[in-house]
This record gives sequence, C-alpha cells and structure tokens, in this order.
Amino acid sequence: MIGYWDRDLRCRYANNAYSEWFGIAAEDIVGMTFQQLAGEQLFNRNKPHIEKVLTGEPQRFERSLRKVDGSVGHIIGHYIPDFASDGTVQGFVIQSNEVTLLKATEAKLKLAACVFDSMLDGVLITDANNIIISVNPGFTEITGYTVQDAIGQTPKLLQSNRQSQAFYAAMWHEITTQGRWQGEMWNHRKDGELYLQRMTINLLRDGDGEPVRYVSVFSDITELRRKDEHIKHLAFHDALTDLPNRTLLMDRINQKLLNSHREQCKLALMFLDLDGFKPVNDKFGHNVGDILLKEMAKRLQALVRQSDTVARVGGDEFIFILNNPQGTSDVTEVANRIISSINQPITILGNEFQIGVSIGIAMYPEHGDSSLELIRNADTAMYIAKSSGKNKVSFFSLNN
Repeated sequence: MIGYWDRDLRCRYANNAYSEWFGIAAEDIVGMTFQQLAGEQLFNRNKPHIEKVLTGEPQRFERSLRKVDGSVGHIIGHYIPDFASDGTVQGFVIQSNEVTLLKATEAKLKLAACVFDSMLDGVLITDANNIIISVNPGFTEITGYTVQDAIGQTPKLLQSNRQSQAFYAAMWHEITTQGRWQGEMWNHRKDGELYLQRMTINLLRDGDGEPVRYVSVFSDITELRRKDEHIKHLAFHDALTDLPNRTLLMDRINQKLLNSHREQCKLALMFLDLDGFKPVNDKFGHNVGDILLKEMAKRLQALVRQSDTVARVGGDEFIFILNNPQGTSDVTEVANRIISSINQPITILGNEFQIGVSIGIAMYPEHGDSSLELIRNADTAMYIAKSSGKNKVSFFSLNN
C-alpha cells in the first residue's frame, strides 16, 4: 500500500492495494481522513508514529491488521516525511508492505523489511564479514555507485576519511554490544563529492546468536544542514585538528596564484611529514596518535601569520603556505622554527614523546606555476629531506 497524507491527515493519494485491505476503492479513499479510513482503534495505535513523522522523523514499524475479509495480515510500514522548501513537514508518504508469508523465516523477514525498491533512503546490506551483498535504488541515487560497483566491496567504498579511527571504534563497539548504532557521518559519492548522512546500522544474528547480516539504512541530510555554519566549517576543515583541509588549501593556493598575476609576489609551499609518528600510533593506539596530531596542529597554527595557511592533508602530513617570503633565508628561518616547535616534548597519558619533522619546500614561481605542481615538487623535496634523517629541510631542485 502506498499513500500520501497531508498535515490535516487527509488522504491525497492511495493506490489500489488499499482496496484489498479496507474494501474501499482507491479513488474513494482520496479525501478521507486517516481516522475515517482506519477507525478509532487503529488510528490510536498509529497516532504516535503520525505525531513523530509530522515533526520530520521517519517511522518504521511492524503491525498485524485485519483485512475487510476477516483475515489477518502482517505489514511493515514506513512513514516518510515530505518537507516543504522552508523545511516544514507538509505531509508524509505511507508505504506498507505485506510480509505475512515471510514471517516463517526471521532472516528473510528482516531482509524484506529493509530492501524496498521504492524507499527514498539508501539501504546497504553486508554479510558477517562486512562484504556488501545487496543495495537498493536509494543507495545508488544518493551515492552514485551502482549495484555492480558496490556488490563484493566493503562500506569503505564510501569512506571520506573525515571521521577518526576512534569514531569508528566507538561505532563498532556499540554495534557489537548493543546490536544497533545510529548517528551521522560524512561519506563521499562516486564523483568524490562529500555528503552528510544520517544512518542506522542493525546487526542481525542467527538462531545461535552469531552475526549474519549488517543492515545500514541512511539518508542524505546535507541539504537540510547546508545552512548550518558548523557543517560548512567541517566541509573545509579537518575533523580532527580543525586545520584547513585539502579542499580549502587548494582554494587558498589558487587564489594566491591568481592574485600574483595582478600583484607580483612570491610564495613558499612547505610539505611537512612527521618523523616517528607511526611507531607511536602503532604502539600506543589511535587515541594517543590523535592527541599527538592535535598538539602538532596547535604548534603549527601558532606559527601562522594572518596571510599564511597551514593545512592537514594526510595522516601525519601537513602543508604550510608562507605568503610572500623575502627570500630563501626567510623561508629557512620559518622552517627551522617549525622544526624547533615540533621537537618540543609532549606528555600524553603519562608518556613523553618527542617527534621530528621532515620539510620539503617548493617556491613560486621558480618551482611551479600551479597548486598541483608546487605540492608535487614540495613532496619530492620532503622525501629527499626524510632520506637524510630527522629534522631536515630540503628545497626542490630541478636535479631532484
């Protein structure tokens, strides 16, 4: 059964499947109120779901109903809010699927409850090894990945790397201990665009209590949160350190290069890679590693002038943009200040650590006239610095 009800709980659309249950032609149902069609008792049972969907909260429930012929059927119902352009709920879609025959097998019932071809939400189902075995059209609509793209892959296919390892560890802990997780996360579409999704993950077990399926139901809430300044900030900043991310970095570099055509100026791009971070992260865990990265980010941020930029572009990789330096000596001085700051010991959870940093430098316009070329050349210089030992600085050379 598929129908549409406005805020006044008056039916605006009902398909023919309603006739089998209520004995009323679909066209005659249009215009009736929910209470008139369902009766007082069924209306009161559905009232909590109606109240929630009218606040914008999608509803899913199972229910046994008596048909007009006296037989009892089992349905899984979805109430999906319909948002107006101003964000208010102007009505809701009801989709009720009869699953009476599937009640004999619990696994089939739960699978059927999730995979609805007409669901607006995306549905992703994996086996016990987290291999994707089924997705619905809503998944493709939201992510851009087809069934062929997804089947056989893992959900890492969508991973944006915007969440920390600690985030995923907490999520999986809740799934394995509670059997369910609900929250929000950033993922990316097939074309690389980031989007924010609200997701529920349910763990399905067999008769022996062993995991057999993970069922993820998610919706794209990016547009609903587009006006939220915090979300805008996250789209251009690293979630862990709050430094500009690669997207914002590239935009700032390109703006500086564009301005340089109008005003003659120079630019130094320093590619930083922490020395000794991986052993700390591997030995003491991601929590300590995350704290360490945040502290390194604070130290780098403290060295930034208003016209400069420092960004996190990888696990322990940072890029420092020095605007209009007076010469290589000026750049070298800043690089040495960076090394001195990074080298300061840090105590985390009772353990003292000392990290080094290798720095590769590319100058504009000498070493490139585009953001990609400058980053690539600075990266090359960084590897030369790293091969020379910790706390080394290397300028890019055509002989590199």
